Amino acid sequence: MSCSVLVTGGAGFIGSHLISALAVRFPHWRIINVDNLQYCSSLKNLRSVEGSSTYTFIPGDVCDPFFIKHLFATEKIDVVFHCAAETHVENSFLCPSRFMRVNADGTGVLIRAAFEARVQRFIYVSTDEVYGDSLEQPFDELSPKRPTNPYSASKAAAENIVMSYWKKHKFPVLITRSSNVYGPRQHHEKVIPRFLSLIQRDQKCTIQGSGLQSRHFLYVSDVTDAFLTLLEKGILGEIYNIGSSFEIPIVQLARELVKMKVENVSEEALDDWMEFVEDRPVTELRYPMISDKLHTLGWRQKVTWKEGIRRTIQWYEENPDYWPLISENRDESPA
Repeated sequence: MSCSVLVTGGAGFIGSHLISALAVRFPHWRIINVDNLQYCSSLKNLRSVEGSSTYTFIPGDVCDPFFIKHLFATEKIDVVFHCAAETHVENSFLCPSRFMRVNADGTGVLIRAAFEARVQRFIYVSTDEVYGDSLEQPFDELSPKRPTNPYSASKAAAENIVMSYWKKHKFPVLITRSSNVYGPRQHHEKVIPRFLSLIQRDQKCTIQGSGLQSRHFLYVSDVTDAFLTLLEKGILGEIYNIGSSFEIPIVQLARELVKMKVENVSEEALDDWMEFVEDRPVTELRYPMISDKLHTLGWRQKVTWKEGIRRTIQWYEENPDYWPLISENRDESPA
């Protein structure tokens, strides 16, 4: 079967890995990448498909209804993976209206055009942050949404828009909520590449608040595997958690990365590599999730933390100048 897939935000971290995975799994499918190339996106991320006759990059903004309407009118699109989003939690406190415009309004523009074009699958990539945090009870897909920052509020609003098309029109949608994703090519506004970049330059890892907040980390290929599993087996109108079994406090993450990167560093010297800075307005301590629903479709987390972080560190060591240097006055985001 031949198929045309639209990936929004395909020059970003997760979107580019998804495009590469689609090209390997479905070599005869056409892949269209729409991205407006913000600071955390780069066409360098798509080197694996450059020159392929089945891959097309179209610069554009999902918030532009005229562009999006024209796109669906001129391209026969069967499947949409909507990855495009503003994702930096810190920035969402500084400019919440931008996050709502891109993440919620942009999703509304895109799904309306997809609905009118009678797309066969619309997969919305959301986040575990829509649940808010929980110290003990893990979230399943029926847990209430309690977003605690403008970023997660905008993603929750986008989910509501997507689900409304299922409820009113039975438009074939799926929603994913994943743990924190890491791996090669991630922009260093995110915590793992940020720490690696700072350590590489003999600078301290900046840690917000106490550093006791913990995160579940999932290697990027496991996430793209989950997306492809849902494309083929996902039940329409359903939400799926994509959770990781690996959880680590941010302060422990910094200590582990220093030990991996700095030769012969003593336990006592580890504290010298950390600088505690002012916390963000709202800090979520944990986002535990249950992924049993996805497991019933056959998906399992394959890449261990040990293997995933080894691959990630190796990539950043081999590509030290891939992203421009981070500014020194931006604090680490644990999300």
